[in-house]
Amino acid sequence: MGVLDGRIALVTGASRGIGTEIARRFAAEGATVIATARTLDPGSSPLAGSLTDTVASIEAAGGTAQAVAADVSRAEDRVTLVERVTAAHGPVDILVSNAAVTWFTPVAEFTAKRVDLMFEVQVKAPMHLAQLVLPGMRERGAGTILNISSRAAIHPQLPPTGRASRGGTVYGMCKAALERFSTGLAAELYADGIAVNALSPNRVVPTPGTVFHHLTTEDAPDAEAPAVMAEAALALCHPPADGGRALTGRIAYSQDLLNELGIAIPSR
Repeated sequence: MGVLDGRIALVTGASRGIGTEIARRFAAEGATVIATARTLDPGSSPLAGSLTDTVASIEAAGGTAQAVAADVSRAEDRVTLVERVTAAHGPVDILVSNAAVTWFTPVAEFTAKRVDLMFEVQVKAPMHLAQLVLPGMRERGAGTILNISSRAAIHPQLPPTGRASRGGTVYGMCKAALERFSTGLAAELYADGIAVNALSPNRVVPTPGTVFHHLTTEDAPDAEAPAVMAEAALALCHPPADGGRALTGRIAYSQDLLNELGIAIPSR
């Protein structure tokens, strides 16, 4: 028996990195996981990882998962995605918006097309997907929405260091908007018993994306293991054992949250 037995979890950006780890962790706790991203099969992206790989690893461990390819930058894909999941499995119990597309470019050089795409994927898509799953959650009086954020949302100090001085402004802007959306939606849905939170890693997680952007390396001693984010996501996405109200309205950081809740921090 897992803490997510019987629940339907939709995880975006689940072809690699943090999304894959969350999908695996939720499936290990009994959820039926719908893994979605653009990359369905291995070799169709310059980055390692695919939905096929994610689902295969879940099934090999005895879990239940389905891959549904979708481009969440397209409103029509978002609608079709939720319709397919609902028709096949019933209403979504847990929505994890993790998909991201990012460029690290100074504002003076940023193109409008790239700004629009980043905002579409990292702000408008989580909002639209939440709107699509809310009717089913409200009908049952329960549900969880988790938006994956980043420490880039924190305002930089001056003089700048790290990502703040290397073109992270637009990325941070998107994540700050996502966090404000999360807390606002949590307030709107508080009376409905639906939890909404934002979760960031305490440290950079070595994923195909962060390694590609030279934010960290696979063997960086100060990096955070992907499993840490997955464990923190699980802590925010299952009902309390005592039947009380779930955590909601939190701008949480993975290791800080696990320490607060007395949950061991994974080492891998």
